[in-house]
Amino acid sequence: MELLQNYGTTLILLAAAVGFIMAWGIGANDVANAMGTSVGSKALTIKQAIVIAMIFEFAGAYLAGGEVTSTIRKGIIDTAYFVDKPDYLVLGMIASLFAAGIWLALASWLGWPVSTTHSIIGAIVGFTATGVSMDAVSWAKVGGIVGSWVVTPAISGIIAYLIFMSAQKLIFSTDKPLENAKRYVPFYMALAGFVMSLVTIKKGLKHVGLELSTLNGYLLAIAVGILLAMLGKYWIKKVHYSESHDADLQTANVEKVFAILMVVTACCMAFAHGSNDVANAIGPLAAVVSVVSAGGEINSNSTLAPWILPLGGLGIVAGLALFGHRVIKTIGQGITHLTPSRGFAAELAAACTVVIASGTGLPISTTQTLVGAVLGVGMARGVSALNLGIVRNIVVSWIITLPAGAILSIIFFYLLKGVFNVA
Repeated sequence: MELLQNYGTTLILLAAAVGFIMAWGIGANDVANAMGTSVGSKALTIKQAIVIAMIFEFAGAYLAGGEVTSTIRKGIIDTAYFVDKPDYLVLGMIASLFAAGIWLALASWLGWPVSTTHSIIGAIVGFTATGVSMDAVSWAKVGGIVGSWVVTPAISGIIAYLIFMSAQKLIFSTDKPLENAKRYVPFYMALAGFVMSLVTIKKGLKHVGLELSTLNGYLLAIAVGILLAMLGKYWIKKVHYSESHDADLQTANVEKVFAILMVVTACCMAFAHGSNDVANAIGPLAAVVSVVSAGGEINSNSTLAPWILPLGGLGIVAGLALFGHRVIKTIGQGITHLTPSRGFAAELAAACTVVIASGTGLPISTTQTLVGAVLGVGMARGVSALNLGIVRNIVVSWIITLPAGAILSIIFFYLLKGVFNVA
């Protein structure tokens, strides 16, 4: 308790600094979920993608990041073990944010798309298991996360494969691909509008206090889907197409139709991602502020101080602007060659998987979901279409994320205990 009384302001400032580092890491790494496929398919340039993502990621984080956030992400540890040791919780959360932020910075520099959620969970588990008690960790939930490394990429990969193959059968492999694109793409747009609306409603608007019932949420999503299909049909008629009957030019015409759709899906994914994953940075930060402000009392939920959300949003934007291009390149170009139609199939599949996971409570990483979807699109063209060296590196990076976060947080936790002379 003496630690909190004597160094309360210092601890909050330190937590804010490492919270910003963590948010920076989220921006540098996870933004590829929203923008990688758009850049890889050349629907957007890297500069356009970064500008759009900066706007929508910040908007999602600030507008829909949450008035109240759970102090401990995913209920991965039992706070009852910290009641007599609130200083351990404060130092542990600071250590976890720093550990996860450092790991994300390293992974981003290497161009590895890793899970920011798994990074912070690994860090929290690490300091808790070694510094407090093994029993304080919900190992069943940790096991569920490990299982998600296989389940979520597989689900999104299968959905992406099916969407891509349906486009091949209905549009690209026909005698009149442009005519069929004009006929069927509005239906894809309706599906995209419906799914993206559900993602935004489930992972975004609930934080703002706009609590929609399940029925109203689905009705709103259906309405958005129909509206987008009508707008899409109107827009498709306005686009200038080559009159040539050359097969390559006809394919290029069809890809033009998909390109604008990629921009819409990217904006929606960026907003939903910003609203959801900013909690990886501000959740532990809010826990520190709450415990210090309450004089050591640990609450299950903490009202956010007004400066926390902007800090998280700015951190995401800074990381994206400075380092985001490395992971965007891996997702967009490293795994397989993407076109607008393939990128759309991957992004829509990732969004569908997020909706499925939200409804079933499946632990999910948006990074792994999108990588699985890109792999699914690549597999539709045969294993030779995949860069297996890049795929191997990505899988290895997923496996070492949890232990890397844990080891770093253990080191920082004991360093902080030594600096502040905590027994």
